[in-house]
Amino acid sequence: MQGHTEHAPVTTSSNTTGFVISLLLTLASFGMVASGNFSMSMTLSVIVVLAVLQVIAQMHFFLHLDSSPSQRWNVMILIYTLVIIALLVVGTLWIMYNTSIRMMPMMH
Repeated sequence: MQGHTEHAPVTTSSNTTGFVISLLLTLASFGMVASGNFSMSMTLSVIVVLAVLQVIAQMHFFLHLDSSPSQRWNVMILIYTLVIIALLVVGTLWIMYNTSIRMMPMMH
């Protein structure tokens, strides 16, 4: 089979480690919100950081994306997808904002 690459075997300990890390990150974010001891901006900042760490952990432990040569195309496809999604979201927000300004100038 052409283009076949060797992948590291998926181990139970790798999946368990990923699950524990994801669970701890989720509990940390939930605990921070539930405690209510932090300002809104601090809570939001920490939640965003924990969410990014959660995504990285899940990509590494469950999707097995890393910097190895065999994963290069998968990572490039992921980056391309993220760029397209970002363009769509930013473009949509820009269009909606400009439409709002032009259609209802009294409110701005």
